[in-house]
Amino acid sequence: MRKLKAIWELMRLEHGVMLALAIFIGSIISLQTTSGLSLQDFPLDKFILTFFVALFLEASTFALNDYFDLEIDKQNKRKDRPLARGDIDPKTAILIFCILFPLGIIVSYFVNTTCFVIALITAIFAIIYDAYLKKIKLLGNFYIAYVMAIPFVFGSSAVQQSESIFMMIDSSVIIIALIAFLAGSGREIMKDVMDYDGDRKQGVKSFPRYIGVVWSKRIASFFYLIAVGLSSLPFLQSSFTIYYRNYVYLGIVLLTDIILLYTTIQLLFNQNIDMPKFRKITLLAIFFGLLSFFLGAFIG
Repeated sequence: MRKLKAIWELMRLEHGVMLALAIFIGSIISLQTTSGLSLQDFPLDKFILTFFVALFLEASTFALNDYFDLEIDKQNKRKDRPLARGDIDPKTAILIFCILFPLGIIVSYFVNTTCFVIALITAIFAIIYDAYLKKIKLLGNFYIAYVMAIPFVFGSSAVQQSESIFMMIDSSVIIIALIAFLAGSGREIMKDVMDYDGDRKQGVKSFPRYIGVVWSKRIASFFYLIAVGLSSLPFLQSSFTIYYRNYVYLGIVLLTDIILLYTTIQLLFNQNIDMPKFRKITLLAIFFGLLSFFLGAFIG
């Protein structure tokens, strides 16, 4: 059981589930706004394929990430990382990457051309990030945020009839992707603050190393505040169709806003903030955000 738990932690499979949910939401929104969704119309085969694309690429790149991060994680005493704890051999992480990474690319080909291109570009950037960009966190942070945002676009693309790379993406999909990008950026900057000592010893170029811990917290807060502001647009503007004056969406997304605002207050005014705890709390906020868009697409 300990080995299985360590492998789960290495591949971060809970992230794969959240990515699959984001893909599903992107698909649902597109179907709702273009053809008036009924559950009978939902292309289950496409969702199964996109689920495995997300799971394989997410699991493989996290395994590669921990392989490259092994020494830094040891410096930062990351007990949540199985390689740093010694529960898994580094060769196992490479084996997982070599098996699952190409599988993810291959499966994406059977969705459609656009999804294949998105998966391929994202996968290439994932390798570049794991091998190089991690040393330049100013860029790497935004790559991670991109990974949190692109599943919505990927899901929307999966159910489009057109094979054009430049297909129109629904405004609701763009907003939720942007919110995910901003929240993801904030979480990554919080992680930079957590890892400041280890990053400094390893020569990693992060936000706190350039502008200090205090300003890094302020920038993370700024991203959270923009995300909160954007979350009200689907409820207030008629162009967002299914979310316009949708009180189910509003009620749940307010939970996201409250958590992000509370985290912002702690970042700005609590000098002894428990950063790992609040990073986990922001992940809960993102989950509520996903739930608001998901339930709002059916109810309200």
